[in-house]
Amino acid sequence: MTTAAEYGATSWELCVQVEHQYEGEPKEFNIRVTGDLHIGGLMLKLVEKIQIPQDWSDYALWWEQKNCWLLKTHWTLDKYGVQADANLLYTPQHKALRLQLPNMKTVRLKVSFSAKVFKAVTEICKTLNIRRSEELSLLKPLDEPQKKKKKTKEKSNDPIIEDILNLDNTAVTPGTAASPGLYSKTMTPIYDPVNGTPASSTMMWFSDSLLTEQNCNVLAVSQSNCPPEKLAKLYQPLSLVDKAAINAGWLDSSRSLMEQGFQEEDKLLLRFKYFSFFDLNPKYDAVRINQLYEQARWAILLEEIECTEEEMFMFASLQYHISKMSKSSEPQSSSNEPDIDEVEAALANLEVTLDGAHSDRMLEDITDVPKLSDYLKLFRPKKLTLRAYKEYWFVFKDTSISYYKNMECARAEPIEQLHLRGCEVVPDVNVSSKKFGIKLLIPVADGMNEIYLRCENENQYAKWMAACMLASKGKTMAYSSYRTEVRNIQSFLKMKDLNSAQAQAAPNLEAMEMNSECFVSPRYVKKYKNKQLTTRILEAHQNVSQMSLVEAKMRFIQAWQSLPEFGIKYYIVRFRGCKKDELLGISYNRLIRIDMSTCLPIITWRFSNMKQWNVNWEIRQVAIEFDQNVSIAFACLSCDCKIVHEYIGGYIFLSTRSKDQNETLDEELFHKLTGGQD
Repeated sequence: MTTAAEYGATSWELCVQVEHQYEGEPKEFNIRVTGDLHIGGLMLKLVEKIQIPQDWSDYALWWEQKNCWLLKTHWTLDKYGVQADANLLYTPQHKALRLQLPNMKTVRLKVSFSAKVFKAVTEICKTLNIRRSEELSLLKPLDEPQKKKKKTKEKSNDPIIEDILNLDNTAVTPGTAASPGLYSKTMTPIYDPVNGTPASSTMMWFSDSLLTEQNCNVLAVSQSNCPPEKLAKLYQPLSLVDKAAINAGWLDSSRSLMEQGFQEEDKLLLRFKYFSFFDLNPKYDAVRINQLYEQARWAILLEEIECTEEEMFMFASLQYHISKMSKSSEPQSSSNEPDIDEVEAALANLEVTLDGAHSDRMLEDITDVPKLSDYLKLFRPKKLTLRAYKEYWFVFKDTSISYYKNMECARAEPIEQLHLRGCEVVPDVNVSSKKFGIKLLIPVADGMNEIYLRCENENQYAKWMAACMLASKGKTMAYSSYRTEVRNIQSFLKMKDLNSAQAQAAPNLEAMEMNSECFVSPRYVKKYKNKQLTTRILEAHQNVSQMSLVEAKMRFIQAWQSLPEFGIKYYIVRFRGCKKDELLGISYNRLIRIDMSTCLPIITWRFSNMKQWNVNWEIRQVAIEFDQNVSIAFACLSCDCKIVHEYIGGYIFLSTRSKDQNETLDEELFHKLTGGQD
């Protein structure tokens, strides 16, 4: 038994500051402890000494000097290395955070500052009723020094957000099950699959939450458009280097908010980080689809992603239609299709699986692979030459294109065979001018071989474009998604066609009063007068006027996904053995090396060909090995290499998802693939 004298010799005074929610400054308490005292015992002694009756279950100890939480309550002070000079803070783990959502609305809610950001985002998404939280993350707002110089008075005025939706009391408290919110595992759809509004029977989910029907509409229904004068003041990334600066702001998913220097009431952006959207279902995903649509809409308006003028007006017409439908007080007519019970749907899926596993790939095993053959025009760009297309007979088989002088020569050796696996496929289309082109960037030893193909009409273009896109991923036309891809491309072209009979119909004169400048980027506001914008938007609107609200949002998202730059995040890097800086583009299925001066891709590496990757944390260098003995290594200059490492690992993690998992996330696997050792 330890005597009082022995205890005094082996113990010391530990200073702990206590944050109280109703008091401004933390109070200091001195507690005599020994090295073998565990953290739980220290907190018990502290609460006894504070003598304030309240729920302390959310409190934990934060060690400021070591920048870490002491969450393992069974560990002793000696094991953590806590000594008399340690400054500990006894503080709530859940604190208020201001989050700007993809729709530019700001919500204030309690978030765990002690959990890893990956877990904190999962809790946030449960509160906001957003499924597939692994696709989202938190982003630091970008400082805009050039704007601060111009108008310092406007520094505190957010040009879009006028009010903050307070969801402070909806946080998940420790020891309790997370509120299911609007999303449930019941057999009844909780959102109308046509107009996306919550079903009335689900209002019972709001009984214990501040996420009322009105608040839900803020998240699930498209809000009013931003006035053009405010839109013009928002930051627009003008170059790929500007975009790289934005992408450097992603938080580390393997560390907590507190460990990354964030405090209560700080502001962060909640955004879709990984552009691999899994199982989008209008019955359950009204909030998710709307927020995805909003992120796509702002990317178009702020020109974060490039699109042609024709595409800009197509996006504007969809925005106008969605805005008009959202404001309509009349409920949308429900679908005529009978509701399918989820049990029946599950049994049907099981039946398909038993009949033939992996039905998506059943066609891949057919020995007679389909082929395309037709006359197309080809052009190879050269310096100081005009763009002259020459007609050849083309044959597309497997993942290669061969072309011949004419159809009669098809049995002989081809003039050239183009292997499309790993190439970049870029649309070169103007529907109004009847221009249907395909730009191919094919990897060769010294960079990318640039080739242009020209099709005669939209049907021919849809077939060849779909085949090229599949071939770039190493898939043939036997793959079951080929026909779907062809239909999607045809539908996309139809939306852009202003010469169709529908588009040439007389526009509604009442709609001429719309504020058309809200639906296009500031560049087009300067280029065209308001009346010209209105006329062009209404012409394009005739092609989408019959769509339901959710269908229009889904079409907008699909059109966004079809843009060449979709999902590419840029970073400034320096490759091993090179003396100049270059850009690295990271997409959901590939890495792209890009020349910084020309902004043209040099070479592409597919994730499907990746054997392994690792990080040398001492020199902060990412090394990747691919098939055929290809290896690359680079240092990140615009951000910490952990951000790039996490992006690559995150996309590999998302590729492991399947509907069989019943939406349970393997958090341990995510951290294995994305975590690092500092």
